[in-house]
Amino acid sequence: MNVVPEPIPGGSKLARDYIGHYEAVDKLYGGDFRNEMSRRARAEWLDSTELQRASRIEVASVLRGYNQQHNNYPEVMAALALLEQPGTLVITGGQQSGLFTGPLFVIYKAATAILAAKEAAAQLGRPVVPLFWIAGEDHDWDEVNHTFVLSRTGEIAKLKVDKPEGPRASVSAITVGPDSWQQVTELLDGMLQESEFKPQIMEFIRKSAETACCMSDAFAKLMGSLFGKFGLILLDSADPALRALERPFFGALIERNDELEAAYKQSAENITAAGYELQADVTPGNANLFYIHEGARLLLRKTEDGFSDRKGTVSFTKEELLSVLKEHPERFSNNVLTRPLMQNYVLPVLATVLGQGEIAYWAIPHEAFGVVGDRMPLIIPRMSFTIIEGTLHKHMGKYGLSFNDVYAGLESRRKEWLAAQDELELGRRFQEVKESFTAMYEPLIEQLGTIQAGLLKLGQNNKEKIIDQISFLQAKAQDAMEKQNEAALRQWERIELSLMPAGKLQERAYNVMYYLNRYGLSWLDELMEMPADFSGTHRILYM
Repeated sequence: MNVVPEPIPGGSKLARDYIGHYEAVDKLYGGDFRNEMSRRARAEWLDSTELQRASRIEVASVLRGYNQQHNNYPEVMAALALLEQPGTLVITGGQQSGLFTGPLFVIYKAATAILAAKEAAAQLGRPVVPLFWIAGEDHDWDEVNHTFVLSRTGEIAKLKVDKPEGPRASVSAITVGPDSWQQVTELLDGMLQESEFKPQIMEFIRKSAETACCMSDAFAKLMGSLFGKFGLILLDSADPALRALERPFFGALIERNDELEAAYKQSAENITAAGYELQADVTPGNANLFYIHEGARLLLRKTEDGFSDRKGTVSFTKEELLSVLKEHPERFSNNVLTRPLMQNYVLPVLATVLGQGEIAYWAIPHEAFGVVGDRMPLIIPRMSFTIIEGTLHKHMGKYGLSFNDVYAGLESRRKEWLAAQDELELGRRFQEVKESFTAMYEPLIEQLGTIQAGLLKLGQNNKEKIIDQISFLQAKAQDAMEKQNEAALRQWERIELSLMPAGKLQERAYNVMYYLNRYGLSWLDELMEMPADFSGTHRILYM
């Protein structure tokens, strides 16, 4: 595996400035992770505020129970033993629980957290453990129920699990039956080409599904299979046992809801005043909390009397909501703006790993951390890669294509190449024929018009039909040219499908299983051994 930096444009201006010009956005964030002094200052703050967070012993106990079910590796248990000890810090990363782990960037996010924890531990001289926060409380099923692979025929293939009947519940609360798991697993098996690694890959995929009652469970088991040996702790944000520990902080979010709303609004104003666009809505009257009612996850809004969902299905005074919280913490859930605050309450977060879109919207809770007596954690840009396989690299060299050519879109380059294959110069010659014919025919048509006015219109129609027939022959000749170069054009198509499927970066579309099937689990070991790079620079992995 050869790794080459390949910077690419993209992301919001706020995220780009965070990565490349931190000094321009320092007032919107909590410090620059790449700066050693920022790391040390954050570590000292966490030491001084230990008692403000949930008991690390109780948190470790809940996480131990969860990881023993889905991620029971000695390295994970050792990391949890460290987490129990005062002074141990955490690097977090997180994502919704996608099918078969979802797109490749989820794998890169987990790898970033592991490598960042290792580097921070060495630099600070204290334990730092990696943790992956599975956003199982999210309810957007359509975001997690599918994934894409490159099929054995070289096409983009979509795999999908249909949602069972039921309310709009959190992903971790939606049961996926054995028949659904078997069906989608068999589809994946049929799409992956035969390889020496396929039996092993399909075995741990089937094992993840056999004992999984929901998407989050299967996701956790697969992530454990891939990263358990690196000590990556897993956490499901919808875990009822975790909810019980979060009860005091949910209480604070309810008690200080007006202050939090004002803080989100202030951050939004700070962001726009600095010349940046908001990446998430700050809606007036939004409580930024969800309530689980009869399985459905309802977003709460503030009312004159307290809190209610949009349709009025549930309604509480502040005192009533706090009373429900005391007895049923499992009925409460965070949204995108309160989750960063909750994560800080549950864990001693040194830093969190985010993609560019997340970096931009995390500026919105900046002021809110202060409302709950906290400070914003450091942010680590997620590592970003595109995998270029050997055959594709050879084809790119054959046609003189760089990754940036593919990133920009190949349509014009493909047309230029095809035109260069035209030894008969058909495009030029057909154009000359049209021009010559028009030059000879139009004077004749004008003269015919002097004989009879109707002949002028008839002549023009006749001319256009003849030009159309010449164009028709030209298109047929073009089709024949493309057929003559069909094999080469398929190579162009494969390059684009592999590197920029449907115009997206590979890491945002394809699933890791295609690459593990091609190169084995050792591919992941190589990824974990490469030098860490938290600069946000996109890199190419040449296989």
